[in-house]
Amino acid sequence: MSESSKLADAARRNFLARAGVAAGAAAVAPGVFLSTSTAHARPADEPVSSEKRWGILVDTTKCASDCNDCVTACENENGWGSSEPNSDAAQKAHWIRSVTIKNKATGFAKTLPMMCQHCETPPCVDVCPTGASFRRADGIVLVDKHICIGCRYCMMACPYKARSFVHEDLHDQKPWAPRGKGTVESCTMCDHRVDKGQIPACVEACSADNHNALIFGDLYDENSEISQALKAKDSVELRADLGLNTGVRYRGI
Repeated sequence: MSESSKLADAARRNFLARAGVAAGAAAVAPGVFLSTSTAHARPADEPVSSEKRWGILVDTTKCASDCNDCVTACENENGWGSSEPNSDAAQKAHWIRSVTIKNKATGFAKTLPMMCQHCETPPCVDVCPTGASFRRADGIVLVDKHICIGCRYCMMACPYKARSFVHEDLHDQKPWAPRGKGTVESCTMCDHRVDKGQIPACVEACSADNHNALIFGDLYDENSEISQALKAKDSVELRADLGLNTGVRYRGI
């Protein structure tokens, strides 16, 4: 091969390589742009197992009305809470939020964290036309940003209003929490941490401040802390009448 042919071949390969990288950030549907090139729903080296089902128990009797530590921890961990620079109307998502519920008959009120409930039969998955909303074998419900078309059917189907739509351009994203303009997002139960044997950021922050209102663990393991806590005292599902068998349970409401 002549020197000029070698240079031409090298230039062609360089062009194709750059084009492949650009494709990773291209529009996957009209008006839908991904800000990262990869998104993994499970560890790259091994599949998740249906032998586990991850869950969170929220003890609302330990939730202070003015406490927002779990929300702040989720914001910092996953990069969705701060105002996006260079945006005319910066949007704040709602992967987790503090809500106050009130019994109108008695006046009793309680503040609690609200997030994706990681249902066993998630309505968001049922209505998704592309399969972007899906449930992992271990019970964590996620959104694949590469095939989400932003139809927002899942947002309408979720009885917990636990999903947000990304309207704005995104900057300085966390590599483990890819977000895409024109896509839907919600609590991931910090799957990137769980896959490494760690606990979700919200649970860690609550424990660090000695509130201990959140317990995370394997619902299928009878000896896990969460299973023992659920066995010791009663808990409830939000909207238990829907029969969704949520992975998040509440005590004290």
